Amino acid sequence: MLHLEHFALGWLTPALAYFLSATGCAIGLQCTKQARRGPRRLGWLTMAAIAIGGTGIWVMHFVAMLGFAIDGAQIRFDVPLTVLSAAIAVGVVGIGLYLVTTPGSGIFALLTGGAITGVGIAAMHYTGMAAMQTNAQIDYDPARVALSLVIALVAATATLWFSLRSWGLPSTLGAALVMAAGVATMHYTGMSAMHAHAVAESAAPRGAEALEVLGPLLGALSVVTVGLLIGISMTLTDPHRSAP
Repeated sequence: MLHLEHFALGWLTPALAYFLSATGCAIGLQCTKQARRGPRRLGWLTMAAIAIGGTGIWVMHFVAMLGFAIDGAQIRFDVPLTVLSAAIAVGVVGIGLYLVTTPGSGIFALLTGGAITGVGIAAMHYTGMAAMQTNAQIDYDPARVALSLVIALVAATATLWFSLRSWGLPSTLGAALVMAAGVATMHYTGMSAMHAHAVAESAAPRGAEALEVLGPLLGALSVVTVGLLIGISMTLTDPHRSAP
């Protein structure tokens, strides 16, 4: 069995991943707060889904993956599957937020939205792992995969519950830190389920280097996140402005 290194770059990648996840979740909570006020609800929910699903979940996953290595094996990434994993994250968060912010929705919508979003987060994670091409044989511990799914369901439901609350800035930041911790726990639990085995005379994997595919995607999402932050700041400083 080959050794898996989850912190090849030290604590830089997990710390940066957690910070970006918390930032995305905080922005998403503020966007959801604006959506609950009524005007341009779908626009705000779309931005919330991008912030939470894109930055809070997907970016966290792949920034953490920059610190992942398999001793004695090469790693590349399948670009279409990597993009698909990002789309899954944004899509399922958008569905969950839409369900729980629909007027008149209750606990059933919260649980349904949490289930859909949680399964989607797990699908995003394992789609992202399927995008990882390597010349080692990869298998997974079913028990830990199941545990990661449970954590994803709990984290998703908690995220949607937080989105229904009216937070001030300190409470929003606290909720975002909790949400980011749930996302990180799910990620590293899922990664701990992986085992790699050497394959004799295996060909070099196809695909792009990590930074070749992740750099542009992470850069694009970072620009979008900054834009969302600016839009929210303008809205909060102008009480007569209902949407960016």
